[in-house]
Amino acid sequence: MRSTLLAHKERGALGLAEPLGAALAGAVRAAASCPEGGGWGGGGALEAGERPLLLVPVPSARRAVAARGHDAGRRLALAAARALRAAGLPARAAPVLRQCRVVADQAGLGARQRRANVAGALGVRMGGEGLLMREGPVVLVDDLMTTGASLAEAARAVSLAGASVLGAAVVAASGVPPREAEKKRN
Repeated sequence: MRSTLLAHKERGALGLAEPLGAALAGAVRAAASCPEGGGWGGGGALEAGERPLLLVPVPSARRAVAARGHDAGRRLALAAARALRAAGLPARAAPVLRQCRVVADQAGLGARQRRANVAGALGVRMGGEGLLMREGPVVLVDDLMTTGASLAEAARAVSLAGASVLGAAVVAASGVPPREAEKKRN
């Protein structure tokens, strides 16, 4: 999975967006159906005809997007929304988050360092608050979760804008639990 995600994100293998988006759509279905998160539709079941579920990608730094030549997170959110709609579930990608300040590359940082690095770094784009309030509930999406720091920061920013966050969905998670990653790096 690591090599597939890297090929899409870093090497521009754009044809991988659809299969990765389909995998992400499966994770979105699970996150949106989770009873702990309140569910989407009646009693946690996904139902057609509801307000669209908003897939909000965790944004990459502008310099990273420019260097790659594409926005991998946005591309995956769009592909996942297409897959969900093809299955009869109302969904749309809503890239409403932006970085408000420069953050360091997360690679090599422990969990505590990652949280500090991204704390307060995300905000909702101008006009995004209205979309979040008018449209359906939110599932945050990302390609890979290592410690969850970026997703937690995204949840903070979206919640602050008044949106209902059902949960988060990722294509893959690192094999090291966050606390173990912290111990290994510190």
